Amino acid sequence: MTTVLITGANRGIGLALARRYAADGGEVIGCCRDPEKADALKELAASSGGRVRIVQLDVANEASIASLKRSLSDQPIDILINNAGINGTPKAQSANCIDPEGWMTTMRVNALSPILIAQALRDNLRRSSEKKLVAITSDFGSTGTDWGPTTNASERYSYRASKAALNNGMRALSRDWAADGVLVGILNPGFVRTDMGGERAAASSAGISAEDSARGLARRIAELTPANSGTFQNYRGETIPW
Repeated sequence: MTTVLITGANRGIGLALARRYAADGGEVIGCCRDPEKADALKELAASSGGRVRIVQLDVANEASIASLKRSLSDQPIDILINNAGINGTPKAQSANCIDPEGWMTTMRVNALSPILIAQALRDNLRRSSEKKLVAITSDFGSTGTDWGPTTNASERYSYRASKAALNNGMRALSRDWAADGVLVGILNPGFVRTDMGGERAAASSAGISAEDSARGLARRIAELTPANSGTFQNYRGETIPW
């Protein structure tokens, strides 16, 4: 049985991934900051026949990450999906105004925490049969893409910087952990209609559902090999420029 650990599993893409892997017969460890308020995830766990369990995790708290490791002990983790993230706080992160604390919070959650979690659970990955480490990133982290001043990317400086940093960190792990057999997926989920995407994403007819995104992401994860480990792709398998 494949064991999948997902951060930010209480809503959006993380919840859709948890549902997909549970439906496929996997064992899902769904992590979120406040399990008591994670109603949809609790419903999934209750109906899963024991295949889904919920673990408290604040990805921005090193003590919480250490607690997660202790709770897992030496349990093998086949697929570790670092999905938890934030848009950037406060909203004003633009060419004209940068809030230092908001910038650092965004970098910690989106870029540093996935690396710390991966390092904490490295042995769990190595003990598994699949050894797959996945980061749910964004094409906003593509330095080679010119988004232009008319997109909302122009007001998301901290978010864009954090995702570029995440991409580079995961790319480095794909190289440095290759000898352990660890495969790294750096995956953009697409323009998904979720709460995190805000009103524009939720109302957009151009966006995709979290379920469609999760379906594509799961396919890309299943297709991870040493040949494509560490590449930057979207949920459809298309390469994104760094």
